[in-house]
Amino acid sequence: MGHISEFGKILIILLTGILLVTLTLLLSKMLAPKKPTPLKLSSYECGEETSGNSWVQFNSRFYVIALIFLLFDVEMIFIFPWSTVFAQKELLAVSPSWGWLTLTEMFVFVGILLLGLVYVWKRGDLEWIKPEPKLPEVKTAIPASAYDRINQETYKIRPFSVHSSREDVIKESSTSVTGTKPAFKPTFKRVQK
Repeated sequence: MGHISEFGKILIILLTGILLVTLTLLLSKMLAPKKPTPLKLSSYECGEETSGNSWVQFNSRFYVIALIFLLFDVEMIFIFPWSTVFAQKELLAVSPSWGWLTLTEMFVFVGILLLGLVYVWKRGDLEWIKPEPKLPEVKTAIPASAYDRINQETYKIRPFSVHSSREDVIKESSTSVTGTKPAFKPTFKRVQK
């Protein structure tokens, strides 16, 4: 009665896992502060403000490739127990046909997997979407010749030096700059509290 079977050990591990997950969820529910604000309740998009509708259409091919990878990855898990059982000499000593039977079963199993891979490949589900590159067209009052002139202009790049002083940089920048160039001035969006 004091002996626990292998399935009993698995049941104990499953019950312990379920109990730990339930306890941590209940503990976080009881201890977490509950101070919702409109800013906290807004959706978070990797630090960017959300724009547009969240119900946009996207290509599901990425998920199909992930599922195909997962399928083949999980199927490979079944090969490891087979290989350990196939290598047991005691089973082969009992019945010599046991080795040929298990080898044939595994060839059928891997053959079905390869047929599935060929089917998915022929269907084109493994090919990425190859968009056609298009140059952006912007309607602006600035002529294209101005952009061409800026792109064809050569700029002097000074070598990097750790020991350069501020006076050297100011002297060099005053000699190399002939006119005023537009500078990048970042603007930050103020979040209302």
